[in-house]
Amino acid sequence: MEENTVETFCPQSPQHWRDWLHEHHATQQSVWLLFYKKKSGLSTLTWSEAVDEALCFGWIDSIRKPVSEEAFLQFFSRRKARSTWSKVNKEKIRVLMEQGLMMPAGFQSIEIAQQNGSWTILDEVEEGIIPEDLRVALEEKPRALAYFLQLSKTDTRNILQWLVLARRAETRQSRIAEVVERADQRLKPKFIQGTKK
Repeated sequence: MEENTVETFCPQSPQHWRDWLHEHHATQQSVWLLFYKKKSGLSTLTWSEAVDEALCFGWIDSIRKPVSEEAFLQFFSRRKARSTWSKVNKEKIRVLMEQGLMMPAGFQSIEIAQQNGSWTILDEVEEGIIPEDLRVALEEKPRALAYFLQLSKTDTRNILQWLVLARRAETRQSRIAEVVERADQRLKPKFIQGTKK
């Protein structure tokens, strides 16, 4: 769907957004939500509240675009079958289930994710566990290993996620080679902005 043909909606409250999702979650692919920042003095729900409601209906957020000093747009869409699940969103799901807020479409997106592996694919990434193939490659270059181990949690997570999401073994191996080669030069992989540290 073309970005300029997607509806823009400005929910005033979590219930207003939930009502929209209830009516449109199965018939529309996506929507831009307009949020006002606190300093604007205008009433809207928070990003976290919006994500909670979206998860209930099998939707998820992605791109954020600034509109002004006081507002931004956040893109929400139906969750794709292979979309990964973060630890934060899985915890949100647990709470939403306890509160009885989950809807059939939300449960269906979880079931699909559990069946295809996307529900757990990031578990080791979230825990910061270095996979064996990367560890072996890093250990061959002590300087690369030392640099890699001092990276921030965010950078480490991004690198591990980049590896785990490689669809082919060849892609994963070339990514590992890039991580090790760049770490040996005290650089982050090219896909991470601001590579020098």
